[in-house]
Amino acid sequence: MESMHEIMIESSMRATGAAGASGATGGGASACWRRVSLVVVLGWSAALTMALAAPAARATALRDLAHVEGVRENQLIGYGLVVGLANTGDGQQIRYTGQSVANLLKQFGLSMPEGIRLRARNAAAVMVSASFPPGYTRGQKIDVTVSSVGDAKSLRGGTLLLTPLRGADGEVYALAQGSVVVPGVSAQGRSGTSVTVNATAAGRVPQGATIERAIDTDFDMRPYVRLSLTRPSFETASNVVKAIGRALGPGLATSRDATSVDVVAPTDPTARVAFMARLDAIDVATGKPRPRVVFNSRTGTVVVSEGVTVSPAAVSHGALKVTIREGAVISQPGPFSSGQTVVAPESDVEIEPASGRMFEWPAGTKLQTIVDTVNAIGAGPDDVMAILQALDQAGALNGELIVI
Repeated sequence: MESMHEIMIESSMRATGAAGASGATGGGASACWRRVSLVVVLGWSAALTMALAAPAARATALRDLAHVEGVRENQLIGYGLVVGLANTGDGQQIRYTGQSVANLLKQFGLSMPEGIRLRARNAAAVMVSASFPPGYTRGQKIDVTVSSVGDAKSLRGGTLLLTPLRGADGEVYALAQGSVVVPGVSAQGRSGTSVTVNATAAGRVPQGATIERAIDTDFDMRPYVRLSLTRPSFETASNVVKAIGRALGPGLATSRDATSVDVVAPTDPTARVAFMARLDAIDVATGKPRPRVVFNSRTGTVVVSEGVTVSPAAVSHGALKVTIREGAVISQPGPFSSGQTVVAPESDVEIEPASGRMFEWPAGTKLQTIVDTVNAIGAGPDDVMAILQALDQAGALNGELIVI
């Protein structure tokens, strides 16, 4: 911009000198000023356009990229009974439900006579599961999921009786009890015809479990915290180390591999919590994700991420065409016989290869173009998947193929 200012000053001096020499050149001086001013405006406009057009680096908070090792959820599970059902519980064939009810009554001093099977259609045997969030302590409440293990038709309107929830070590960490909330709806007529919307054999008990025992972690026992990346990447791990160095000081973070980053943390618990709060808020430039193709074999859904291309390849995909014709043949008995005229079915089955088309794609073709081409000829999801697998086996698919 200094050169532009020099142009303006030099041009103005020349214009002034020319005006002093001759008054007739005054119009030329003003024209020169307009031209130079236009150059300056265009220069500022070009600089502003370049600044706006420059792509900003994609940054993500560290809390969304990694989690602290040892600070995670733990799964709890237990076996219980749901009672108070409107004749929609387990049937007589589910014997363990009646046995569970009998054992429960025995705890209250009630015993059933020998040889009598308890039929309780208002009760259902269920499995109760819950996720123990990190950092929770005694007295806090968590949601639980209740799922029928018998042939109960619906858990709507039922109440979960007191159920101990155990961890993988067999210890009891929570107690669950409460009314079951079922999102599904089921209706049945007198003829037996029924309609069910969503699942009615499973539900939730909001805030239905109370923590009775905390789960110990080594979060505040080590002189460092280890961050585990959600999506391992050498580029992202390196960027995390650099971002922590800029924000908190060099030398605090070191990367072990594409997944783990160790960060030196204060030993004082209060200072460590404040340190982790600052650590979570650091913005990190994420690495470019690996191109992927995800295929759902059950629904036929194909998801193609950005950057998936193919190498030069030619694909011919054909199938067998099966034609079945059904007809009838009338068989008449011979003259002067006691036979009867009958109609016999006749089937004609033909199998012939369908005409397959050859497709050729140049290098760098986006996979979405291939999928669109295959769909345009009426190919189904199975055909698309067969072509994707063939391209992957041939080494022509520049991306990772994932089948779920």
